[in-house]
Amino acid sequence: MLTVVLSGLRARWAAFLGSFVALALGVGLLTTMGLGLASTFDAPEREPRRFASAPVVVKGKDAVTVDVRRGPGTASVSRPLDRPQPVDIELLAELKARWTVTTAGGPDAVGVDGPADDVRALVGERARVLTGNERRLADPEPERDAEALIALNSLLGTAGGVTTFVSVFVVASTFAFAVALRRREFGLLRTAGATPGQVRRMLLAEAAGVGVVASAAGCALGAWGAPRLAGVLVDGALAPDWFAIGSATWPLHAAFWTGVTVALAGAVAASRRAGKVGPTAALREADVDTDVLPLGRALLGTGLLLTGAGLLVWTGVTDPSSLLKRKTYTTLPMLLITGVALLSPLLVRPVARALRLPGATGLLVRENSAAAVRRTAAVAAPVLVTVALAGSLLGSAATVTSTKAAEAREQTAARYVVTGENLRPVPGTSATATTSVFSRDGDAALVKYGARAVLDPAAFADLARLPVVAGDVADLDDRSIVVNEEWERRSVGDSVDVWLADGSGPVRLRVVAVLALGTGDNGPYVTRANAPGAAVDRIEASDPAALAAAGGTVRTVAEWAAATYPTTSPQTRLGLLLVLGIALVYTVIALANTLLMATSVRGAELAALRLAGATRTQIIRVVTGEAALAVAIGATLGLAVTAVNLGALGAGLAALSAPVSLSVPWTAVGTAAGVCAAVAMTASALPAWRATR
Repeated sequence: MLTVVLSGLRARWAAFLGSFVALALGVGLLTTMGLGLASTFDAPEREPRRFASAPVVVKGKDAVTVDVRRGPGTASVSRPLDRPQPVDIELLAELKARWTVTTAGGPDAVGVDGPADDVRALVGERARVLTGNERRLADPEPERDAEALIALNSLLGTAGGVTTFVSVFVVASTFAFAVALRRREFGLLRTAGATPGQVRRMLLAEAAGVGVVASAAGCALGAWGAPRLAGVLVDGALAPDWFAIGSATWPLHAAFWTGVTVALAGAVAASRRAGKVGPTAALREADVDTDVLPLGRALLGTGLLLTGAGLLVWTGVTDPSSLLKRKTYTTLPMLLITGVALLSPLLVRPVARALRLPGATGLLVRENSAAAVRRTAAVAAPVLVTVALAGSLLGSAATVTSTKAAEAREQTAARYVVTGENLRPVPGTSATATTSVFSRDGDAALVKYGARAVLDPAAFADLARLPVVAGDVADLDDRSIVVNEEWERRSVGDSVDVWLADGSGPVRLRVVAVLALGTGDNGPYVTRANAPGAAVDRIEASDPAALAAAGGTVRTVAEWAAATYPTTSPQTRLGLLLVLGIALVYTVIALANTLLMATSVRGAELAALRLAGATRTQIIRVVTGEAALAVAIGATLGLAVTAVNLGALGAGLAALSAPVSLSVPWTAVGTAAGVCAAVAMTASALPAWRATR
C-alpha cells in the first residue's frame, strides 16, 4: 500500500499541487493570525509617568460601585466613569496637613510622600490609594493599551475564523473533485482486485502525506509572515505603535494539527465515494455526471441552509439589534454560504440550461456545463463564497453606518448643527452635551448608558424628531428622564434609580417618554441638572446666524451626519479587506487548480471536437466560455446569499424603527467576480491550448 501511495504522489504531483498550496497557505494564515491573536491577550506593563516620583497616589472616585444580588447573597459591581472625579477638598486638606502632596495634570489625583498604610487609614473609602505599578492608573487614559487590543483581537479572530472556514471548504472541494476525475483509475484498481477499503485507505494516506508536508510548510510560512502582518496593522492604524508578535508557540501547534485534520477531513467524504466505484467505471466513456449530490452532502447542505436561515429569522425576531453587530453579520452568513455551496450541484444544471447563449458555441458551452455538473459546481462554489462574503460583510458594514447617518438626519428638524468642545449656548437653540447614566438591569447587573444632557427642554422638544413610542419628550425636566426600549423599566410614569456621570446617586427620575431602540444611539436623555460636569458639544438651530456666537464648526445637518457617521472608516475598510483578501486568494487557488485538473483530462473530448471540424480558436472559446459561465453561476448564487443577508438586516432595522438604508458594495463584488473570471478563463485556456496543438 505504501508503495502504491508514494508512486501515486510522484505520478500525480501536479494534481496534488493545488491542494498542497491551498493547505499550506491556509496553515500559514492560521499561524500568522494565531501568533497575532496570542499577542493581543496582554497589554504591556508600563511604568508610572505622571506620579513616577511619588510613592503613593490618591486618586479621586473613578467608578460607580453598586451592590447587586448574586445567588443567595450580594456582590459589588463597578463601572468606570467617563471622567475621574477630583479628590475631595477636605481629604486633600487632611493629606497636606500630614505629608508632602504633589499635583500634576489635574485635580483627579495627587501624589503623597507618606507611608502607604497610614495613607490608606486616613483615606478610607473616600478615594482610591495606589502604590507600586498601580500608580500608572493615574496616568491619562490608563486603559488605552488594553482597549487598543480589543478591536485588534476581534479583527484577527474574525480573520482566523474566515481562514478556517474557507480553507476547509476549498480543501474538501478540491479532494472531492480530484476523486471524481479519478473514477476510471479506481475502476481499474477494482478490476485488478483492490477492495473498497484499500481504495479508501489509499486516498486517506495520500491526504495525510499532503497534509503533513503542507502543514509544516505553512507553519514556516506563518512564522515568517506574522511580524510582517504586525507591521501592516501598525501602519494601517489597526494596532498601536508598540504592537509586536510575542513568543507564544501554541499557534504553531494548533495550526499544524488543524491543517492535518482539514486534509484528512476533506478526504474522508471523498474516500467513501471512491470506495463505491465499481470495476465497470473503467469502461465508461461518457462524461455526463450522475449522482452528483450524495445523500450525506444533501442532508448537511440542507441542514446548514435551514440553520442559517432559522438563526437569521430567530435573531431578527428576538434580538434584532444584534444583527447590527460585526460578530453577527460575519458569522451567520457563513452558514448560508456553506449550505448553498454544498447544494450547488442541484442548482448548476437548471441555471445553466435556463441561459440562452447565442450561436453554436453558446449552445455547446451551455450543454457541456449542464452535463459536467461536478466540474461546473467545483468552479462555481468558491466564487459563491467570495462574492457572498464580499457582499455580506462589506454590505452589512456599509448598511449599518449609512442607516446611522440617515437616522441622525431624521431625528432633528434643525437645518444646521455646530459641534466642538465647550460650546457657548445660544438662546433659542437646542444645546446638548455628552454624558452617561448608570442603572440596574434587574437585581444582578449594573449597566452604563451613553446619554445626552439637554440644556433647554422646550427648545429641544421643538427641534427633536425622536422615534417616540410612548409619552412626550416635551415633559422632560430636572426630575425626569427619557429612556429607550432597552431599559428594563420603560413605561411612562415609572420611576427609575440612576447614578450620574460623576458617580453620585442613586437619583430617582420619572420616565416621561420612551424611544424606539433604533441603531443604539436613541437616548437616554436627561437635563443638565442630572449631568454634572457635562460640557456642551452640540447645538442645533434652523437659523445659521444664531450659531455664529457659539463657536465650533457649523455644518448643515446632512454634512454633520456624513462627518459623524462616515460610510466606512479606513481602519474598518482595511480590516474587512484583509478578511476578504484571504477568501479571494483561496478562490483563485481553487479555481486555477480545479480548471487545470479538469481541462487536462479532456484531451479526448477536445480532440473529438477538432475531428468534427472545430478550430483551435473555437475550442478555446468553448472552454473559456464554460469557465466564465461557471463563474457567472457562482456569482449569481453569491448575490442571492447576499440578498438574503442584507434583507434580514433590513428587516431587523425596520423592527428597531430605524430607517432602512441598504448598501450593496457593487465595486467590491464586481472586482471579486472579475478576478475570478480572469483566473478561471486563463486556467482553462492554457491546458486547452496545449491539448489542441
